[in-house]
Amino acid sequence: GFHLCALDMRQHSGVHEQVIAELYARGAGRNDYAELPEAERVSLLLHEIATPRPLKSPHFEYSAETAEELRIFETAAALHRRYGAQALPNYIISRTDGVSDVLETALLLKEAGLLVPGPAPRLDINIVPLFETIADLRGCGAIVDALFQKTYYRALLASRGNVQEVMLGYSDSNKDGGFLTANWELYKAEVELVKVFARHGVELRLFHGRGGTVGRGGGPSYQAILAQPPGSVNGQIRITEQGEVIASKYSDPEIGRRNLETLVAATLEATLIEHERLGRHAAAYHDVMERLSESAFRAYRDLVYDTPGFADFFRAATPVAEIADLQIGSRPASRRKSGDIEDLRAIPWVFAWSLSRIMLPGWYGFGSAIEAFLAREGGQGLGLLQEMYRNWPFLQAVLSNMDMVLAKCDLGIGSRYAELVGDAPLRERIFGRIQTEWQLTVKHLLAITGRHELLQVNPTLARSFRNRSPYIDPLNHLQVTLLRRLRAGEDDEMVRRAILLTINGIAAGLR
Repeated sequence: GFHLCALDMRQHSGVHEQVIAELYARGAGRNDYAELPEAERVSLLLHEIATPRPLKSPHFEYSAETAEELRIFETAAALHRRYGAQALPNYIISRTDGVSDVLETALLLKEAGLLVPGPAPRLDINIVPLFETIADLRGCGAIVDALFQKTYYRALLASRGNVQEVMLGYSDSNKDGGFLTANWELYKAEVELVKVFARHGVELRLFHGRGGTVGRGGGPSYQAILAQPPGSVNGQIRITEQGEVIASKYSDPEIGRRNLETLVAATLEATLIEHERLGRHAAAYHDVMERLSESAFRAYRDLVYDTPGFADFFRAATPVAEIADLQIGSRPASRRKSGDIEDLRAIPWVFAWSLSRIMLPGWYGFGSAIEAFLAREGGQGLGLLQEMYRNWPFLQAVLSNMDMVLAKCDLGIGSRYAELVGDAPLRERIFGRIQTEWQLTVKHLLAITGRHELLQVNPTLARSFRNRSPYIDPLNHLQVTLLRRLRAGEDDEMVRRAILLTINGIAAGLR
């Protein structure tokens, strides 16, 4: 076989469930699969995976959605036969929240001939669960632990070299719980996974689904890898490089080589040298972070999901609707047609806030969390936070990324976008809360880090952004004017094109 590069397959767990339910309904006369409790579902799937006979039949007619999914699996098998297994080594399951999600994928692979049952079963593709919401991250350790207790799955894993890859989602966890909580839950999930894998004697490979922007897990790769919990970078790490940063990192061979060297160096260093030497302080630091995360989570959820009219404010005060017209995405902006924040994909969520210069996903909730903590702990609390920052690479990386995002914020420009909201009381109420939280966040960030201004320790980046701002800011003002004209009914193709050009310009300037 010959191939240029390896491809991953990826599908939502809900789609797999629908396909399996239809296969059982047609091929086995069972119409109750979707209603089965998790334990019964797992037992049924394990029995079916170990059975050589196929569940799918050429004599049945399936729905268009099921037929399409089955064709995709068959195409994957054809690619393996033609180009070799290394051309298509991984299958990622979005929104994994149970053992059955992994086993459903295994069953579909068996139906396509990519899993061979028997006393020594063979799996030809790595099955990679993706945990991406806050609830999924909190439950991932228990799910993997239960999965490893299934003897047949362990036999399948043995055929893959006893290596299990797990993907962690940065974008959706941030949209679900806010910046601080997402980072903390990701950290805790890694700690728990390291323990579970060690207990079962399985080799862990973590796949970090980081985006380009801080709100989607972006930031300096070297610092991010060194900030991983002990044992989570054990000679290997997998990281996504998103479309919006590939050109800047790898279009030039020398720059590309330097970026790869940085990743390799960080992986070696994180494997061989334990940077997180918290010792007896670990429990206390973790307890503080848990309390901060709870407060930040409440503040974020209260604004984004529990404030009436917030979705209307967001859609009016950002160019999220216009982003959908850009020919840059691999998926639609929303998972289904609705105005709910829950259904909006994480990429346009973060991108829209970035364009309006509010950058809310990269900082909101932190200020309220620190304010509440200091109200309880007083001056002693600030000293403890400063100590944690000095000693803990995780907190250093989180605050460094937040520092960069806050420096790119411009609430003066953000207020011009807020003026696009026609409902004045709604605008004043929500934007006022954003302004208050931003001031708290900057104040407490500087107090914890002991600095006088944002980006004080990164003068090169500060100077770069000062040089770029005179070019970016006018594009923001121009974009607001164009958005107002378009939304007032001026349906001119030149206006639409100009808006798309300003989106590209601002995005490039903000990097």
